[in-house]
Amino acid sequence: MTTKVADYVLDRIREWGVHRVFAYPGDGINGLLGAFDRADGDPEFIQPRHEEMGAFMACAHAKFTGEVGCCMATSGPGAVHLLNGLYDAKLDHQPVVAIVGQQKRTAQGAHYQQEIALEHLFADVSEFVQVCMHPGQVRHVIDRAFKTALTMRGVATIIIPEDIQEEKAQPSPPKEHGSVFSSVGWSKPRMLPDENELRRAADVLNQGEKVAILIGQGAAEAAPEVVEAAELLGAGVAKALLGREVLPDDLPFVTGPIGLLGTKPSDEMMQNCDTLFMIGTSFPYSEWLPDEGQARGVEIDIDGRMIGIRYPMDAHLVGDSRETLKALIPLLERKTDRSWREKIEKDVRTWSRTLDDRAAQHFGGEVNPQAVAHELSPRLPDGCILTADSGSATNWWARHLKLRSGMRASLSGTLATMGPGVPYAIGAKFAYPDRPVIAFVGDGAFQMNGMNEMITVKRYLDRLAGGRPPLIFCVLNNQDLNQVTWEQRAMAGDPKFEGSQSIPDFPYAQYAELVGLRGIYCEKPDEVGTAWDQALASDLPVVLEFKVDRKIAPIPPHIMYEQGKKAAKAALHDPETVGMGVRGFRQKLSEFYEKLPGRDSE
Repeated sequence: MTTKVADYVLDRIREWGVHRVFAYPGDGINGLLGAFDRADGDPEFIQPRHEEMGAFMACAHAKFTGEVGCCMATSGPGAVHLLNGLYDAKLDHQPVVAIVGQQKRTAQGAHYQQEIALEHLFADVSEFVQVCMHPGQVRHVIDRAFKTALTMRGVATIIIPEDIQEEKAQPSPPKEHGSVFSSVGWSKPRMLPDENELRRAADVLNQGEKVAILIGQGAAEAAPEVVEAAELLGAGVAKALLGREVLPDDLPFVTGPIGLLGTKPSDEMMQNCDTLFMIGTSFPYSEWLPDEGQARGVEIDIDGRMIGIRYPMDAHLVGDSRETLKALIPLLERKTDRSWREKIEKDVRTWSRTLDDRAAQHFGGEVNPQAVAHELSPRLPDGCILTADSGSATNWWARHLKLRSGMRASLSGTLATMGPGVPYAIGAKFAYPDRPVIAFVGDGAFQMNGMNEMITVKRYLDRLAGGRPPLIFCVLNNQDLNQVTWEQRAMAGDPKFEGSQSIPDFPYAQYAELVGLRGIYCEKPDEVGTAWDQALASDLPVVLEFKVDRKIAPIPPHIMYEQGKKAAKAALHDPETVGMGVRGFRQKLSEFYEKLPGRDSE
C-alpha cells in the first residue's frame, strides 16, 4: 500500500520520540485521523474535550518529562482553540509542536469555510511556523519544527492542508535544485559564560555579607550545585513558583516561594540582603526584589536576551545553570560568619509555625482553605506530582504544601491563565501512570473547563485507575472568583462586585459520581484530614470537594501602603466587610505571636 503524507507525518514524529498526541478531530485533519487508525496506537491519539485542554496537556507533558509535547487540531476554529495552551508553553519556555490542518490548496484565498490565515494566527506564539505545500517539503518542516522547539524551548507549528495529507509521501525528495534533506536528531548544548565574567561574579558573591539566592525552573538540573553554592555563601534560597520542585522544602535554608503568593522569610531575605544571586529565573515582580541600589547582583540565565532585565546586575553569566555553577563554585569562598544564614533558618522556622496557626483557625464552622493544603502536606505520597490552577487556591498550594525530594510541581507560571490545573494533572498521569497526581483547583477554573475533562478521565479509566496510585482533583468551592475579588479590593480599591465575582454553587463531588468517578465532599473543619485519607486510598480518580471560607484573605508577605489604603477604602462598602475584618486580624495576629521571645525554642 502506498504511504500517504499523513502516515509519514506520524512516522516522522515517532522518530522524534512522540508516542502520544493530544488531539481533537475535525475534517481539516481527516487524512491524519486515518493515519492514526493505521498507526496501531503509536503514536496514540488522546482525545480531550477541547483543543485548549489538549494544548495544556502537551505543555504538561513537556514540563514533566523534558520531552517535546505534541498537540493537534483541525483547521479554523480548532486551530484557534489551541492558542491559550500554546501561549502557556511559550511563556513558560516549554517545547511543544502543534500540528494543524488547513483547507485544500485549491480553496485557499477564496474566503472558503474555516479558512483562516494560520501562518499569521500562529506567528506570535510560535518560534517556527510553516505551511507544508508539497509532499517533499514535509520531512524538513517536521525536522526543523522539532529542532526549533527544543533549541528555543518554545512552540513550533506545522500546518498541513487537507489535500497534502492524502498525497503520496516523499520520504526522500528528488535530488534536484530546491530540495532539502534533513535528519532526525538534536543534542543539548553546554553553555558556559566568559571566564572573566565568572571571576567578576565570584568577586561580587565573595564580598557580599548577606547573600540571597532566587531560583527558577532554569535551575532544575542544578539542584546539588545550588545547595553547594548556598552552603558556601551562607545564603538562603527563595523559589519562583516554576522553581518549586528544584529544591525540597525540608532544607532549613529554603525560604519557599517569593512574591504576592510568597512567604515572609523570602520577603525579609530580599528586603535585607546586600547581594542578590538569581539562577535560572525571570521572576518579573520588582516590588518583591531588593530596592535598586540596595544589593549588588549576579545572574545566571541561558538566554542572553533575559539577562539583567529584572534587577541591575554586576555580573551577567550567560550559560547553563549547572555548568555555570560548576565553573563558579571553585572560585567561591566559604563565609565564616554564619549569622545571616542563622537568621534565615530562624525565620523559616517561625514562618512554619505561623502557617500552622493560620491553618488551625476556623470561623463560623467553615473550612479554612489553608487547612486543606496544610492537612495534605504531611500526607503527600512519595514521588507525587502536584499541579495548580490560577486563583486563590494557588496561594495555599504554594505556601502550605511542603515538597520533599523527588516530588514534582508545576502551574501556569508566566501566563497565569485559568484552566491548566486539571489538564496538567491528566497529562502528567498519562506520562507517569505509576505516580500519584494531585491537582489544586478553584471552583471558577473547574467550572470554566476542568469539569468537562472528568469525562476524559472516565474515557481513559483503564489507563488512569485500576490499582494505580491516586489521581485527585481537589476543588475549593467558595462560590467566588476569589483571587480577582481580593485583587479588586487591594489593587483597585473597589468592593466585591457580586455581578462579576459570584459564581453558581454546584455539587462537584456528585458530578464526579455521575460521570463514574469517586466523589468526596467535605464541609466540616474536623473532617479535612479524613477526606484526604479517603481520597488518597481510592482506586478510582477522585473529585475531592471542600466547601471553604471565601473571606480568608491571601495575605501577602508584607502589605504595601497603597494596597492597604485601597483595601481599607474597598472595605467601607464591601458586602463581606465584617467577616473579612475578623479573619484578617486573626490571621495577621498569628504572625506577631510567633515572633514573641522564646517561641523559637518551643
